[in-house]
Amino acid sequence: MLKLEFDTDEGIGTRANLGMIVLETDETLESEFARMADLDGVARYHSRIPMVSEIRADTLARMLDDMPASAKLFPSSLSFDVIGYGCTSASTVIGSDNVAAAIQSVRPEAKVTDPLAAMIAAGRSLGVNNLGFITPYIPDVSLKMREKLEHAGFTITAGGSFEEGDDRVVARISERAIHDAALRVAKTAETPCDALVIACTNLRCLNVIPLLEAELGIPVLSSNTALVWHILRLAGITDERPEICRLFGTQLST
Repeated sequence: MLKLEFDTDEGIGTRANLGMIVLETDETLESEFARMADLDGVARYHSRIPMVSEIRADTLARMLDDMPASAKLFPSSLSFDVIGYGCTSASTVIGSDNVAAAIQSVRPEAKVTDPLAAMIAAGRSLGVNNLGFITPYIPDVSLKMREKLEHAGFTITAGGSFEEGDDRVVARISERAIHDAALRVAKTAETPCDALVIACTNLRCLNVIPLLEAELGIPVLSSNTALVWHILRLAGITDERPEICRLFGTQLST
């Protein structure tokens, strides 16, 4: 057996190493993340976190204890630029500061974001105020998120929810149903929406958003588009890809 010579290089993430903590029940985020962050030199890594299928405030809050263990499963040989936590409802219940503290307890070098923090940053970068608001959540979880957005300075001019508590069912909500719900909410707004927000990383929005933006003439944000955009921008990746959605044609506001 020959002993072969080799050399080494910088690896895949020559521009950025990005991590994503994905819910055990999520079937959508990984594939949409891969499509939006498919850029040369940008490496993507995933970890999973335990989550029961019932979306309630108490089940969401339990994930805080599991977050450090999930973050620790990323390759220890790498330094991560940004780690995203992929749950909109849990980041709303737990709080973005607590999410960041839990992840940075084991990955102190990484910046951290989550869908709620990302949506707030995205709305500010787009310069929008009046939001149409769509969730799949049960009423108390939807209300908590609405309150967080309003506390951040946005006005919710119309809202609607599928009111589905089982995350396995949420993953099966059709793109057509999401499209139709978005149009319905936008049309019911007493004050015209500046943008439309569709919450939940498990809703399949990526193919629907360009259609909605063309039909409504306003930006449309999903949990996944906001989260991936924010991860890229925090990592210093400034590539603009407006074909994905209007948000991807913007930079972080200062």
